[in-house]
Amino acid sequence: VILIKTGFIFTFKRKWRCIKDCFHVYQFFKVPEFSESMQRNQLYYKVLLYLHSLASLEDSDFTNLFAGRKPNEILLRLDTNQIIEDDFLGAKMYWINQDKTLVLKIRKSDKRRVLQPYLQHIHTVFDEFDGRKRELKLYMNVVDDQKGRWRSVPFTHPSTFETTAMESDLKIKVKSDLESFLRAKQYYHKLGRVWKRSYLLYGPSGTGKSSFVAAVANFLSYDVYDIDLTKVSDDSDLKFLLLQTTAKSVVVIEDLDQYLSEKSTAVSSSGILNFMDGILSSSCGEERVMVYTMNGKDHVDPAILRPGRIDVHIHFPLCDFTAFKILANSYLGLKDHKLFPQVEEIFQNGSSLSPAEIGELMIANRGSPSRALKSVINALQTEGDGKGGRCGRKAVEESGEPSGVFCTEGANAVKEFKKLYGLFRVKSNRKSPSFNLDNDLKSGL
Repeated sequence: VILIKTGFIFTFKRKWRCIKDCFHVYQFFKVPEFSESMQRNQLYYKVLLYLHSLASLEDSDFTNLFAGRKPNEILLRLDTNQIIEDDFLGAKMYWINQDKTLVLKIRKSDKRRVLQPYLQHIHTVFDEFDGRKRELKLYMNVVDDQKGRWRSVPFTHPSTFETTAMESDLKIKVKSDLESFLRAKQYYHKLGRVWKRSYLLYGPSGTGKSSFVAAVANFLSYDVYDIDLTKVSDDSDLKFLLLQTTAKSVVVIEDLDQYLSEKSTAVSSSGILNFMDGILSSSCGEERVMVYTMNGKDHVDPAILRPGRIDVHIHFPLCDFTAFKILANSYLGLKDHKLFPQVEEIFQNGSSLSPAEIGELMIANRGSPSRALKSVINALQTEGDGKGGRCGRKAVEESGEPSGVFCTEGANAVKEFKKLYGLFRVKSNRKSPSFNLDNDLKSGL
């Protein structure tokens, strides 16, 4: 009897809404996910976040349940065709979740009184939530289909600058650079430039480039868009993908040098150049960090590396003793050990491995720090033959490029970067000048 009664009430309410709609008591407003130019509609995501925060979501007829990032956390998310009620200034607001569109149903008699304040209320709630630690997402491009080009999963990578095997001075410079970027919106507009920052991370595989990208995303609380060029059909398709990225995001293309040298993608070199700083790149949105990774940049077209396309170059070398100590502290909880001098001597003799290789040895032997260090020593003596070149401080200084160098290249950008970050020119044996950030980065932006 109770089930029949409940079913009758549900059916009656549903039919009554349809009857009122037939008499045009309500007016409907659509909030599509994409604009007519196929650009992402920011209002759509603000409304979606707002609806997920409503307590009435629990009272809906059906709702999707997902596991959250925290232990035992359960998240409620909208389902297709789900209807949610909201109260605002005494008016009833109904939201309908259609395919890629959110529809607001509001009484015509209430529209003039509450519509504008209600939309402003949604913006305010979103800004308050966005100021806190929001749930980050990792987007991956897929072959074109009816559901769009991007698929997302929660971004839960634990990497931070504190856990990254990088010299402490370099970490400070990178973090200061990112903080200055966050405060620089008005300054960039004053210069007539798009508010974005681009980084080149180059070095052998396993040196921590991907972990660095994750650390940047976690530091800024930005979403990550990882572009796989093998799934891009042509230059126009690459532009389309960029068009559908959102603000406050890190856009990543990994192993760019391999794509360019092997021509393993349908995207041309000119398409890459336009993606980096073309008109579309300058018009589709702001507050983005562009990151490109390479194993090496010696054979890359200088046009790709010029300032404006690449603002900051960061070298990720094979592991040296400084990075080894960071790894030992992170993986084994060791700040010092009787075997450290022996490890340091091996590094000074030119042997080295990637941070990933050393990290795996420490993980496999984490139950015994002494055994872990001995396994590292053995690997350095047998496998650390310096295939990537010697990694000691003396060796890299002779090549004119310090370990973990943080630099910008190109003489035309000197004045601008001095104003932005107080760059000081240093001696270099390379044909193009190199600039290092001073320890006291200026934060006048």
